[in-house]
Amino acid sequence: MVQVLFVCLGNICRSPMAEGVFRHLVADAGLAAQIAADSAGTGAWHVGQPPDERAQAITAQRGIDIAMQRARQVAPMDFSTFDYVLAMDGDNLRTLMGAAPTAARTRIRLILDYGDTNATDVPDPYYGGPAGFDQVFDLVHDAAVGLLRHIRKNDL
Repeated sequence: MVQVLFVCLGNICRSPMAEGVFRHLVADAGLAAQIAADSAGTGAWHVGQPPDERAQAITAQRGIDIAMQRARQVAPMDFSTFDYVLAMDGDNLRTLMGAAPTAARTRIRLILDYGDTNATDVPDPYYGGPAGFDQVFDLVHDAAVGLLRHIRKNDL
């Protein structure tokens, strides 16, 4: 089973959206028995909380339910459990690289490395309005499509 972890700062906006989008694509492709996904935050501020209501609303508008997800913090064992650890931005990437054992660092990348965009960071929409969540959805959806294509070609 290929294991994918999406990581942002608090695990209530970007990474839960990415997890939900990716799970949806995996299920639609009939690969749920071969590919698993989770999400986490580098910080512990929101542990146990559901995704931000705005993140839930945007994903629900597109037929994806993320309401049952609960925020958690990245744990040391995540670096050995997951085949892909995908950060939403450069700050979280640096935090993950600093926390990961040397051998696990090759599995840590930016999510947008798999997308068809020139952007490198998925912007944090927390302090903005609904348009920011729309932008995040579009970015993570594009990257999730590319990630699934990559996994199908290289890991299955």
